[in-house]
Amino acid sequence: MSEMNLRHYAYLGDAVWELYVREHKISETPNAKELHKITTDKVKANFQAEMLNYLDTILTEEEHEIARRSRNLTVPVARRSNQAEYRQATAFEALIGWWYLHNKERLNEILNLLEKNL
Repeated sequence: MSEMNLRHYAYLGDAVWELYVREHKISETPNAKELHKITTDKVKANFQAEMLNYLDTILTEEEHEIARRSRNLTVPVARRSNQAEYRQATAFEALIGWWYLHNKERLNEILNLLEKNL
């Protein structure tokens, strides 16, 4: 496993996930405000946490380890009210970032699985 900082994977994964969601939601409405609402509902921590739970049974041992280590990162004070959810979302984003850099085929497989939840 590459030893890039897990926060960097999560940072990258956040961008990849948001772009993916935007790409798939862009045709739903011509109204920018509505589009923003539709998109932000899918990039929120609670939705990302749900997606990680959804993927749990198909993750490899290595992917589980990345998620576990990412969940154990310290959480910013402002997020303490939803700490468990935020940690799950960070793990989801780290996996997306890791796949983006190391295994685009697996990333595409995962995104195709998640597409029905958008």
